[in-house]
Amino acid sequence: MKILSFIVLLLFNFFAVNNFEKDVDYNPKSLKNEISRILENTDCKKEEIIIDKNILNKHFIKGKFFKLSKFDNLIAYIYVGRVNSCRASGCSVNRVQTISEDNEFFDYYIIFDSSKKVKNVSVFNYEATHGQEITVKGWLKQFIGYEGNNELVVGKNIDAISGATISVHGIVNDIQEKTFILRNLL
Repeated sequence: MKILSFIVLLLFNFFAVNNFEKDVDYNPKSLKNEISRILENTDCKKEEIIIDKNILNKHFIKGKFFKLSKFDNLIAYIYVGRVNSCRASGCSVNRVQTISEDNEFFDYYIIFDSSKKVKNVSVFNYEATHGQEITVKGWLKQFIGYEGNNELVVGKNIDAISGATISVHGIVNDIQEKTFILRNLL
């Protein structure tokens, strides 16, 4: 009986971890549609930007940067990534950046124009039980035009959402960090 219990526990942990760590879709259909709509260009080349190991060691990056070009002319930059969130039972804000069984996640992308200014933000895969309000386009519009020159502060220049505190802070911090990395390190 102990062996059976151990095997069941082992299988549960295996599937729980593998379900959480499923790969980010770096080419979601909604991104293709946004590129067509916003950039009015479907015939462009998407190329991954290789990130230096020193940057990876200093920053928590669960995603990839890309550049879009047409005929060797830079059109835009894109970041597609994952932000950790918390289960309904909760977790501490400090544990959100670490991967554990307490985490849930959502995947999103940022489209930057050629001058590295935010042109659009969209959440395309929300796997958390709370905080879905951050997926609303009206709320995400407040990031358009962000250049990284000022700090994003929830409740001051970013609207807070009751019941979505961890998700709001997660996406705000991630947008701010990824904009900084793009503007200053890549």
